[in-house]
Amino acid sequence: MLKRLGKVFNRIKPRTSNSEPHIIPAGEHNITPQDISRGAGEVVKTLEEAGFNAYVVGGCVRDLLLDLRPKDFDVATDATPEQVKALFRRARIVGRRFRIVHVRFGREIVEVTTFRAHHNGNSGQGKDTSRRSQQGMLLRDNVFGSINEDASRRDFTINALYYHPTDNTIYDYANGLTDINNKTLRIIGDPLIRYQEDPVRMLRAARFAARLEFNLDPSTMAAIKPSAHLLAAIPSARLYDETIKLFMNGYALPTWQQLRELHLDQQLLPQSVALLEGSEFYTRFLTQALTNTDSRVNSGKHVTPAFLFAALLWPAVCEAQKHQEKNGENPSRALQLAATEVTGKQISRLAIPKRFSVPMREIWEMQARLSRRGGQQAFRLLDQPRFRAAYDFVLLREQSGEEVQGLGDWWTRFQEADADERNTMVKALGKSGRSRKRRPRTRKPT
Repeated sequence: MLKRLGKVFNRIKPRTSNSEPHIIPAGEHNITPQDISRGAGEVVKTLEEAGFNAYVVGGCVRDLLLDLRPKDFDVATDATPEQVKALFRRARIVGRRFRIVHVRFGREIVEVTTFRAHHNGNSGQGKDTSRRSQQGMLLRDNVFGSINEDASRRDFTINALYYHPTDNTIYDYANGLTDINNKTLRIIGDPLIRYQEDPVRMLRAARFAARLEFNLDPSTMAAIKPSAHLLAAIPSARLYDETIKLFMNGYALPTWQQLRELHLDQQLLPQSVALLEGSEFYTRFLTQALTNTDSRVNSGKHVTPAFLFAALLWPAVCEAQKHQEKNGENPSRALQLAATEVTGKQISRLAIPKRFSVPMREIWEMQARLSRRGGQQAFRLLDQPRFRAAYDFVLLREQSGEEVQGLGDWWTRFQEADADERNTMVKALGKSGRSRKRRPRTRKPT
């Protein structure tokens, strides 16, 4: 595709984002209307028939130009959210900070946005106005404008590409095609101001650079370190959602490496990151965990956030457990207390939902139980709903070089063995696989 657009790139000259776009007609790019999802095509058609302008926009256009499969399709239009909603039976307006319309076609949801304009102060309190925090972060981004203004409001040049399926034409408003050709990720406008407006753009920069194998433009990169602290102002629920996007899309390891290089990892996982410099094992462990995550995602296998966060926070749990043991707690109790401490601190930063934080803790707590295999304990553990995840976690620890006394291999053989072989394996453990008997509690005299 890039070779095909070579002649177009050579004609492109630098210009301001408010000037007219570079127009790439049909035949000079690799996108066809058939590449657009049925839902997005219907949205554009319906809006145009109603007298509005509409374009397929953003990351989906970028991905098609790079011969990648878009995850979803977005549409931008000059129709207001209310006007869009009125045209579609299955449509609803969502969001307060950034109002958009979700239009549903079967299982597909097309996200429709109204062209945004620049912000001129803090006037008005209506939902279609702009509001900023004292730090410059946009709390409301609902000032509507023209397509030229909308392009300049987008985050990166490679996302300011508008495709018109009706005539199969691409409109490039920010030299995005040149940056695609040069494999460069460049923020639109002053990087410091754009990161102030929305600090999540720094995480998106790391994610796009890793996924697309692009280089960050020097000014785009230089502004991240002095702006990283702004992520502390992002609501924990939104930061959780962004973290899932970073690590659950098949390129978790290169994304983690980008985050490390940009010092953004400290903003997401401060407890674990603080331990990496002094521990080769913890670095290997997280690298292996993210490598395995990418392998599963790219093989079409399921990955649960519970397991992902159990791995990402394991260094912090291990150190907290050691601290509790030094204070006199037994290993099992120390692990429980460590899990509570680490989870509490992390949830204040990333709002991990209970449906994931609870099984995350169960994975940790079962690490101790898996070493107690005497009597009927091994058989009972097999029936535990969290057994498989806990077993996989033991394998991950072994893969990373942790000495777990052959525990992963034992459980692998135990699962594959028949009933007689399992009984033999348990008997061979002797007393080493049994849990310590608890002292009977004595009641205080009344």
